[in-house]
Amino acid sequence: MHLSKDWGDNVPCAHATSGRAALSALKANEFDIVICDLNSISDIDPDAEAALLRVTSQAPGALVLALSDGGSVSMAVAAMRSGAHDYFAKPVSACTLFERLEELSVRHGKRRQFAAPKSSADNVDFEGFVGASAEMQVIYEQIGRIAPSAAPVFITGESGTGKEVCAEALHARSPRKDARFVAINCGAIPRDLMETELFGVVKGAFTGAMEDREGAAELANGGTLFLDEIGELDLSLQAKLLRFLQTRSINRVGEALPRELDVRIICATNRNPMQMIAEKQFREDLFYRLHVLPIHLPPLRQRPADIMPIAEKFLTQYAQEEGKQFIGFDRETANQFMDREWPGNVRQIQNLIRRIVVMHDGELVTSRMVRLADVEANAAPASVPVPTAHIPNRHAQSVGEQMLPLWRQEQKIIEDALAAFGGNISQAAAALEISPSTIYRKKQSWEKLEAEAQSAA
Repeated sequence: MHLSKDWGDNVPCAHATSGRAALSALKANEFDIVICDLNSISDIDPDAEAALLRVTSQAPGALVLALSDGGSVSMAVAAMRSGAHDYFAKPVSACTLFERLEELSVRHGKRRQFAAPKSSADNVDFEGFVGASAEMQVIYEQIGRIAPSAAPVFITGESGTGKEVCAEALHARSPRKDARFVAINCGAIPRDLMETELFGVVKGAFTGAMEDREGAAELANGGTLFLDEIGELDLSLQAKLLRFLQTRSINRVGEALPRELDVRIICATNRNPMQMIAEKQFREDLFYRLHVLPIHLPPLRQRPADIMPIAEKFLTQYAQEEGKQFIGFDRETANQFMDREWPGNVRQIQNLIRRIVVMHDGELVTSRMVRLADVEANAAPASVPVPTAHIPNRHAQSVGEQMLPLWRQEQKIIEDALAAFGGNISQAAAALEISPSTIYRKKQSWEKLEAEAQSAA
């Protein structure tokens, strides 16, 4: 059995050759990690499950990993029921072990990290992005390859995935990095003003044009022009943008002579461009002029390994800005974050973390803080109550009065299991043969249902 007293690059370990020696070490010291070979603790109890329960009860604050020869589902369930956080069949590679420890440390709110050394190619924080998942490594590689080119880039992805961050990264990695990066949101500017914002205007071109003014294209000359929400651009202006791409020159509003520019165009949309073309909302010829180097940013639900690093980054940033003492997330909250789909992606996490930091004080973010700050979830429409059916006779009425709703019955079963295992969610989940995340989700739904029942009463 190996017991780790610290986390980091140099990790001191204690090695126990028997179960009794391990119990003595656990009683004398506090450990962060316990890696337990079930074959080595039979001197505590011949029953591996009972022996491991003795070990886990002596290491309440540690991450416990159980190992044994020849894995089986029943052995894994027994290990989880005894309080282990994970189970491995031997042999297990060091890389796999380190990766699992890293994931468990995030899930269970540990303040320090334990991971295998990362190669220089593993980007964790890349030009404003946070995340080292395989999905984001592909994006980083794409940006690195595409950035030196002057060809147009077409970025797609759901709202909140970081399309402007991607555009800024392309500019920062390009030969144009010392020139301007100019961003313009095509959906945020009124249509009658969009042409002047994009191409500029000369004095006297129309009432209110009191002076010559450069547009975004001229301001970005020598640099990069980012057109966000390109699908919102008016069709008539799309034609002028197409001409600009073809001729590399513009005419300010009210000006006859063209002005030649050297600008790299990057555009983005959270809509399906092919659908917009089919619906006659986007010019097909313009699309193919822009869609030279495509990048698609994956939603957060497709890269769950990046959820907690992103949340930790925003927590640190906003805690510093607000003068708060937050250092991490408790175990339950980390599990809830990992299980959530985050339809608003990174922007949704960012907004939620900021509200939590502003509204609360403490060191660890708790599920209660999240619940109070989660205005999106709190604003979800309440379920419509189902009318109670008429019960025709007295016997049926008495049965109906004793019958609890299904969610109440589920709540009682799960709470009884939690009570039987002293509140240990992993053990209760293993006994009920469900995932621990299921219990967390059920607890969230009970709170909403109870609130609705109270308001109805």
